[in-house]
Amino acid sequence: MDWIRSLNRAIGYIEENLLTDLSCEDIAEHIYSSSFHFQRVFSLLTQMTVGEYIRSRRLSLAGQELIMSKAKVIDIALKYRYDTPESFTKAFSRFHGITPIQAKREGSNLKSFNRLIIKIELEGGSIMDYKIVKREEYTVIAKTRYFTSESSLQEIPKFWSEYFADGLHETVCPMLGICEQQKTGTKEFRYGIGCECGDDDQVPEGFEKLRIPAYTWAVFKCIGPMPRTIQNTWKRIYSEWLPQSEYELIPDYDIELYSDGDNQSEDYVSEIWIPVKKR
Repeated sequence: MDWIRSLNRAIGYIEENLLTDLSCEDIAEHIYSSSFHFQRVFSLLTQMTVGEYIRSRRLSLAGQELIMSKAKVIDIALKYRYDTPESFTKAFSRFHGITPIQAKREGSNLKSFNRLIIKIELEGGSIMDYKIVKREEYTVIAKTRYFTSESSLQEIPKFWSEYFADGLHETVCPMLGICEQQKTGTKEFRYGIGCECGDDDQVPEGFEKLRIPAYTWAVFKCIGPMPRTIQNTWKRIYSEWLPQSEYELIPDYDIELYSDGDNQSEDYVSEIWIPVKKR
């Protein structure tokens, strides 16, 4: 999938439907994507969630309408999908720094948030280290938790901090970060911290075994401090590698592999494993 073109189509769909009850599932369906990968790629390439973009666009347009029309605040609130004037006032004040009533006064300063247009600027060739590996099905032991795409950027790092704070790294080595795409009809996905194990290994309390299917994997080497390096590699996978390669992503598990050592050093090594198939 050409994610740049698809995301611009998704943004066009959002703009056409800002005054309706938009859902990530509806937007993803419009571009023939899973909701999970649409939200992931959107966040990677724009540095904001889909929900944040929609809220910012609605509040920006609501501000313009307040100063350019005689519409009542309650009517503007309902138009831009807020259930009550109170919830609208709270969101509006957080975004613009003033209340809707204050915005109606002549000379009020408001914030503008324009429609996104996603572009890739090519400034010269750069290297991505990757290899294609075939692996049979294998088993991992992991501590898992469910997240939404909206909260995952903040909550998954907290999950890792809790894992170490609770001493779980002494029970199961946190070598792998395992992400399982959300299932149809749900808004959450499962994420686990753990390591590879044997079929007969005992499962510590609070952990579970996951079966990783046999796939062909694209494996990307990341060298540099965490989390910046691995986040940049994810962005490049979707914006550079996938659009131009002969492979496409299989929507299932993807895995981050962390080596021993100082993960803040410039030569720290980690890997991203994504399941792929030939186009």
